[in-house]
Amino acid sequence: MFSCVFIPDFPAEAIIRCEPDLRTRALAVLAGRPPLERVMAMNEHARQMDVEMGATKAQLEAWEVLVLRARSEAQEASAHAALLDCAQSFSPEVEDTAPDTVLLNLFGLEPLLGPLPKIARGLAQRCSQMGLATNVAVAANPDAALLAARGFPGVTLIPEGHEAQRLGNLTVDVLFESFSSDAEQARRWLETFDRWGVRNLRSLAFLLNRMLEQVCARLGERALAAQELRLKLELTQRHEDCDPTQTSTFTRTLRLPLPMLDAKVFLKLLQLDLQAHPPGAPIVKVHLSAEPARPRATQSGLFQPIFPEPEKLELTLARIAGIVGEERVGSAQLLDTHREGAFEMRHFAPVEPETKPPGKQKKDVAVQEQDDVLEATANAEERMSTVIALRLFRPPLRAVVSVREGRPVRMKCIHRPEIAGEIVWSAGPWRSSGDWSEQEGWSREEWDIAVSSENSLVLYRLAQDKLNVQWLVEGTYD
Repeated sequence: MFSCVFIPDFPAEAIIRCEPDLRTRALAVLAGRPPLERVMAMNEHARQMDVEMGATKAQLEAWEVLVLRARSEAQEASAHAALLDCAQSFSPEVEDTAPDTVLLNLFGLEPLLGPLPKIARGLAQRCSQMGLATNVAVAANPDAALLAARGFPGVTLIPEGHEAQRLGNLTVDVLFESFSSDAEQARRWLETFDRWGVRNLRSLAFLLNRMLEQVCARLGERALAAQELRLKLELTQRHEDCDPTQTSTFTRTLRLPLPMLDAKVFLKLLQLDLQAHPPGAPIVKVHLSAEPARPRATQSGLFQPIFPEPEKLELTLARIAGIVGEERVGSAQLLDTHREGAFEMRHFAPVEPETKPPGKQKKDVAVQEQDDVLEATANAEERMSTVIALRLFRPPLRAVVSVREGRPVRMKCIHRPEIAGEIVWSAGPWRSSGDWSEQEGWSREEWDIAVSSENSLVLYRLAQDKLNVQWLVEGTYD
């Protein structure tokens, strides 16, 4: 966890620290050569009096209760030094982010200083004792803590995983709130965001939504749908020693199970995907494209089960993948290999049941009854011929096996204590191997064993994975 300590209205706060009587009065800080001084900072009391940034000294004469002070770089340096001293008294890892901002690494401080809320309140109290009114925020990453300290007054704690929910409604002004920000560059960025319609931190979704609506409108005019979405983001370099004009590319591709044409569904899918795979750097440009396809045309029968809509099913799968991981969601597909039980997870796409073609005549009742009798007889013979069956354990159970002269003589399952005992009979080994053309091959030995248990014998399938050097109980014979 990280903490950020931010001093709002830093030039005014530095003056108030040296003149505590001004804490309850309206204060405006002037900068520039006389007689062209202009307001470059103010406290909250002056802001409530509708004092404007950039106002001249002559324009401020109408406010008799307004206190004017010239900017003091010496007082600002003293306030910054006090801020650093306060932060270093809590954590040995402190980043001097800006004259009005410091970041602290709180890892390992809870056993010494108490829980995180207590540490945050202690930081705010220590700064107040030094004459500084600060905002303190705690979050799981430094960027979230920085934005929260700039956007929320007082002490703020953001639990891990709730950053987007808590910070989404903050205006984009918090990105340029620091006193060290270039005012002209910040103004240009704010004007650009305003033209785009981006007014809070959640509005990247606004850009994607507008682009998706345009793509869907163009596809709809041509009676087409989208089978695949490709999002390409151009990112800036994060390291200070890199050329800021150089960019890198971040690409995400969403392959849809069926052609769709719903901008809201596409937006939610992209949001979930970006949440699971964040770009990791500031975004400069956004490119969005869609692979067109013919829309699906289906007609359900009166007596067929109703399947969930593919759009809702895709959103549900995306939410589940965000919780358990993409590799654990989908359909199990057997691999083209001789290795037993080898499979991979592929994207889930439901297959609609085939309907019988119209016009097919129903069998005669007598013929149908005869077929049913023959089928029942065949099933009964098959059940009678089945003497033993292997019931597999999914996943296989790890075991500790004692070997004597190359044959297993005793077995004990690690997670199933009831599966243990002397091996009184064994058959094997049956050796197999393969996939040598791949980077990692495999080799295994299989045994059929009988273990004595309470005056009875229990048959198991035992395997040894040569690659991972471990014994596995793969199933039991019933």
